[in-house]
Amino acid sequence: MTTPLLITSRDNPLLKELKRLAHGSTDYRKQGRFWTEGDHLVRAAVLRGVHPALGIFSESFWQNPKSKPLAHTEYAQLATKNIVLSDMLFDTISTLESPARMGFVFDLPPNTPVQADVASVILDRVQDAGNVGAILRSASAFGFKQVIALKGTAALWSPKVLRAGMGAHWGLQLLEGADLAVLEPLSLPLLVTSSHQGSFLHQMLQKRELPMPCVWALGHEGQGVCAALQARAAYHVRIAQPGGEESLNVATAAAICLHASATINLG
Repeated sequence: MTTPLLITSRDNPLLKELKRLAHGSTDYRKQGRFWTEGDHLVRAAVLRGVHPALGIFSESFWQNPKSKPLAHTEYAQLATKNIVLSDMLFDTISTLESPARMGFVFDLPPNTPVQADVASVILDRVQDAGNVGAILRSASAFGFKQVIALKGTAALWSPKVLRAGMGAHWGLQLLEGADLAVLEPLSLPLLVTSSHQGSFLHQMLQKRELPMPCVWALGHEGQGVCAALQARAAYHVRIAQPGGEESLNVATAAAICLHASATINLG
């Protein structure tokens, strides 16, 4: 463990970079790295063999006798470099109501090409960060290992999406800012969700007509999946809503659809 760097000045260039990472939704693209806060996300990363580049600790956490053994052993060993901030400065970075008193900066994963035969999810202009993070979590839980975010979708590595994803990011191959041409290599059946047309999901499941592996396309919260994706779909699928609501939240619909696909081969 190297001796941590103590920062006490508001004008420190690194502090300004950290603020932009923590509070901006797309600044990570410029810096090539992203910010996470708290214990859960860093543990999820480390469990999958991904280690942070920087550890950021509040002064009180680093010096507190109760946290000191952890701060000086477990957490301090995770990153190649550690930074200690005064509590006041740490609070200017944190976006949580109750700051976790520690955060980590990770290098952004390199871009990788689309995998043609991997169960995948396409996000078509899904704009709410909470919805996007929840869909990533469902994708990881139900065995969909690739998520392709088309242009107009919320930034995948933004702090809000990371928090909503609860660590799912590190179990997925993520592509963002994609256009429709990126989808050409996909060889699996494409299923498009709709609130008003297509086969009912529960009937497809009962008849074992639901393909797996497959690719699910989930669309904009108000406009749904674009016409170009609908035209490419092998299946149009809707979810029965006996209660009579007009439509479901896209993250809720995603969880239902992905779970159905995951269970088709379980008997």
